[in-house]
Amino acid sequence: MLSSIRWDADLIRRYDHAGPRYTSYPTAVQFHDGVLPTDLLHALDHSRQQQRGLSLYVHIPFCANICYYCACNKVITKDRSRAREYLAALQREIELVSRHTGPDQQVEQLHFGGGTPTFLSHAELRELMACLRKHFVLRDDDGGDYSIEIDPREADWATMGLLRELGFNRVSFGVQDLDPEVQRAVNRLQSPEQTQTVMDAARTLAYRSINIDLIYGLPKQTPESFARTVEAIIALKPDRLSVFNYAHLPERFLPQRRIDSADLPAPADKLRMFENSVQQLLAAGYRYIGMDHFALPDDSLSIAQDNGELQRNFQGYTTHGHCDLIGLGVSAISQVGDLYSQNCSDLKQYQQALQADKLATRRGLVCHTDDHIRRAVIAQLICHCKLSFATVEQRFGIDFHEYFADCLPMLEQMARDGLILLTPRSIRVQPAGRLLIRSICMLFDAYQGDQSTQRFSRII
Repeated sequence: MLSSIRWDADLIRRYDHAGPRYTSYPTAVQFHDGVLPTDLLHALDHSRQQQRGLSLYVHIPFCANICYYCACNKVITKDRSRAREYLAALQREIELVSRHTGPDQQVEQLHFGGGTPTFLSHAELRELMACLRKHFVLRDDDGGDYSIEIDPREADWATMGLLRELGFNRVSFGVQDLDPEVQRAVNRLQSPEQTQTVMDAARTLAYRSINIDLIYGLPKQTPESFARTVEAIIALKPDRLSVFNYAHLPERFLPQRRIDSADLPAPADKLRMFENSVQQLLAAGYRYIGMDHFALPDDSLSIAQDNGELQRNFQGYTTHGHCDLIGLGVSAISQVGDLYSQNCSDLKQYQQALQADKLATRRGLVCHTDDHIRRAVIAQLICHCKLSFATVEQRFGIDFHEYFADCLPMLEQMARDGLILLTPRSIRVQPAGRLLIRSICMLFDAYQGDQSTQRFSRII
């Protein structure tokens, strides 16, 4: 069974390195300043000619309160009026970008992330969705995957009703941990009742999928306390869960400097937290999709994985990886055809660019043939835990063993260690290797020698 996992502590200690999560290949670490707004517009023009489906990501950077663990691009402010200038720039970007899309390009996937998207008022959310519907072809039949990230402290029944009315049918709730001592240590006080309220609203309002985010490795956590959090979340029965590994990188993320490193759990305890979580979730009937993600068997991610249709993009595991992804807002990333492009990460610079009727594209890269080959290999492994060499050879006109000759010795070692089953024509990830899939994928990453592992979290 694909969801089966074998916990091998010795293998985890040997292969638990820092590495990319491969929401893209090449990763954003490889982006450079040579990509211009005109590159994005040319890519969009080609996408329009090909009539490819679209996925939209909209970044809302504002948060009323700071969570010390957070590594997102965000602006902390109590001043809700700051959203007005940002929304004006965002709507201008929507207008400029949409000029290069066509009426046959339906938006199959939409995601609002942040920050806290519900920092916006109800009127502002209505205005933003009306702008998107005016300039893009959004679905009206509730058949798309339209999702939004929710801070339960920033939402109520009225908010959930409004979002459902606006077309959102999937929702992700940030919880991280339910223990009050842990919440105080990361400055995110959130009662179980707040989470229960928005969960009840989402169920009643017939949202198609509910995800909950948890983080292990936070200050003051213990294996026992985190197991209680997981048990409580299981009782809520979300359709999906993301159980993330906290990466403490205070040299990169200033808010993390407010965390006392002495309060962080020991590495052995952190491993136990994830081991316990895996056991609890599998026992409760969840399937391990991969990369810290779990889903119920009837969830669309589980079904897509069963059918060999699961994909991956900047929004994580998805059923819409075939769509061109347009990122809107400060720091947002687009993936259109061969092009990756990213908006500037500075809010003031982003707004100034759009006020001057210019796109805020600042960096990115154009994929070449080798990138496409390696991306296909990594995507197949990370989504389906198996790889047919013949499929890659036929698609790209290569001899797999010759092309990846430098990978074969390590693949053979992984086979001896029981991470993979290696045959002359295929790779199949074994139960002991599923938790270490990032380590397997890193073998095929041509840029591993060029990027510091300090920019990535550890695998477990």
